[in-house]
Amino acid sequence: MSIDKEKSSLSAWKESAPYWAQYAGTIRTMFAPITSALIEDAGISPGQKVLDVAGGSGEPSLSIASMVAPGSVFYTDAVHEMAMATRRSAVDRNLTSLDFTQCIGEQLPFPRGSFDVVVSRLGVMLFNDPASAIREMLRVAKTNGRVAMAVWSTSRANPFFSVVSDVVSRYVAPTPEDPDAPGAFRFAEPGKLAGLVGELGGKNVNEHLLQFTLEAPIDPRRFWELRSQMSETLRTKLATLSTDSLSQLAKDVEDAGAPYYEAGRMTFPAEVWIVSTTA
Repeated sequence: MSIDKEKSSLSAWKESAPYWAQYAGTIRTMFAPITSALIEDAGISPGQKVLDVAGGSGEPSLSIASMVAPGSVFYTDAVHEMAMATRRSAVDRNLTSLDFTQCIGEQLPFPRGSFDVVVSRLGVMLFNDPASAIREMLRVAKTNGRVAMAVWSTSRANPFFSVVSDVVSRYVAPTPEDPDAPGAFRFAEPGKLAGLVGELGGKNVNEHLLQFTLEAPIDPRRFWELRSQMSETLRTKLATLSTDSLSQLAKDVEDAGAPYYEAGRMTFPAEVWIVSTTA
């Protein structure tokens, strides 16, 4: 990817950062099962030194920091605003074992063999150059250290996404997507990420499908607000619509998502691939 495109991608995430900070608590609740699976697959335990690559709105860094003392967690993200929001959360929770570094996943500013464990939750599929980022994660892990990553399975298996995309496609013509371009479902195909990790030198590569319930105490209207604000791609599409069309689209999304709500609580079935390896 060109430097201009990389800058554009980072700019988009910078614009999204305030929304991710706004919904950080909801995001933490929704994706908690993924965090737990990463911690288990990576074998994280007290006393370890852990690196979180592309930590976004703060997880799994915050959860890991609360359990590794007297060890430490290094949070990284390319977006300054994301890091600052996470730092505020760490201060609020009195987590003193958490350090912060702003960087891209493809250029980790740490010496070889610095960490017992390296994790990345829902970040690898969004990197401009995932192969370079995986090489970096393997490089900074200690010999026989663990590296664990989570990426989304297919859109169909994750109606949290497809409920919205199906409705939006009726209002804004979808454009052909490059399956290898940065995006949520870049590694949805079974074995795609695991195969790449193996090619790049990962040992004892393991892949398993985590099926879980993506839930949070929000109603359909709040769900639409969250989805329409957090995604830069979606915000760009919605900006082309009239006020009347936006209003109708929002209603259509709420109606389409109605089966996944009960008593003011959202409950979507969800799937991610957890890929772990030894450095």
